[in-house]
Amino acid sequence: MSANYTQEQVEYMVEEYTSEPTRETVENLAEEMNKSVKSIIGKLAREGVYKKTVYKTKTGEDPITKKELVTEIAELLEIDYNGIAGLEKAPKADLKRLHSSIKGEYESEEIC
Repeated sequence: MSANYTQEQVEYMVEEYTSEPTRETVENLAEEMNKSVKSIIGKLAREGVYKKTVYKTKTGEDPITKKELVTEIAELLEIDYNGIAGLEKAPKADLKRLHSSIKGEYESEEIC
């Protein structure tokens, strides 16, 4: 089942969305045009203007997995990831603290 949009509707959607590219705009367009949010997003994407919402953590940081943290720790320490892969079972807060500590330690050594 495909949603049909007139050229005027498409121009209106693109204009509204590009002036304020938010989820709220998409929801307003969907309600106004009696279409689903997915349909509006799909059409905006096909028109090349839709910007996917970038997820942030509660603290406003970019999300990072435990595996990514352990991988970065291995790179900083210049050791094989497989040798410390078990660290993935540690609490994420501890891994972040360890990562920050190692990163800060190496950065301060480079400055000296």
